[in-house]
Amino acid sequence: MHRGPARLTQRDIARLAGVSQTTVSLVLNNRLDAAARIAPETRERVLRVIRETGYVADPLARRMLKQLNQILGVFTYEPVFPSTSADFYYPFLRGIEESAERSGCDLLLFTSAPVRNGQRRIFHENNRLRVADGCLLLGREIPSAELSRLVAEDYPFVCVGRRDDADGQPVPYVGVDYVTATARLVRQAVALGHRRFAYLGPEPLAESSADRLRGFREVAGADAPHLLDGAHTPQEHLARLLEHGVTAAFVEFPVTAAALVEAAAERGLDVPGDLSLVVLGAPASAGDLTGFRIPREEMGHQAVALLLDVLHGQATEVQQLLRCEPAQGRTLAAPRD
Repeated sequence: MHRGPARLTQRDIARLAGVSQTTVSLVLNNRLDAAARIAPETRERVLRVIRETGYVADPLARRMLKQLNQILGVFTYEPVFPSTSADFYYPFLRGIEESAERSGCDLLLFTSAPVRNGQRRIFHENNRLRVADGCLLLGREIPSAELSRLVAEDYPFVCVGRRDDADGQPVPYVGVDYVTATARLVRQAVALGHRRFAYLGPEPLAESSADRLRGFREVAGADAPHLLDGAHTPQEHLARLLEHGVTAAFVEFPVTAAALVEAAAERGLDVPGDLSLVVLGAPASAGDLTGFRIPREEMGHQAVALLLDVLHGQATEVQQLLRCEPAQGRTLAAPRD
């Protein structure tokens, strides 16, 4: 089996910089009492080698030398403060905050990560992961290379949301069972008499999208059309649904479903009389849309609990899926004859 390059150690950094391993350790720990003991040019030489090699200190080794400091990191691969993200991330963060407070832990939000190819990266030259005992990761898509590195370096972390294995190793996560929740809604539509379905969502690159599409396919079949969200206007999507003779459309994003309801009204069509719409994860603001509720706050609670178990060596199951509760709404009904 091919093995990747060996991970750099402090000894390697010391050799490349021409200093002692103790000097490297003092620089990495940013010891206040080290300033008088390490010449500025020596310190800069060590930092230059660290930058050039992409070295990130082994957080596990650090914890072996000191007790846990009761700080949990939070890293998001997308900004959480813009209004477009607030409604989505707020319940996660509220659950995380409440559980951290009950556990006597402080939270540290990592915000200095650089953006590369439109996405943040957790590993960079100013990496401060070592400040926290472990980290909670949030994001629709998380680079597999970063997950692989976190697993390989034994850094304690938990993803909020299901993640595929990294290089064959399980990635710790607390997610939701989108497969079962979506399949249940399609079966509900079948029971009402629907036979022509369509799925409206993005390319299934993220695990959350892939799981929804899988649940849809399990019941609707592999031939049911998959329309790509964002590729057309709501009016164009509606026209394609009608062209395919679809009577029940399953839409991944609530904002898209709401836009389809408006587009149908513009054409004098009734939802659900002329077309049933089901949203695969309806937030409270989605009004009367039929779908399911994602237990975001509980995911935050459980993610903190799992991370603490990992830190204390008490985790027996590092991958957990929570159940989605149905949101009955008023946009799914029997098709007209």
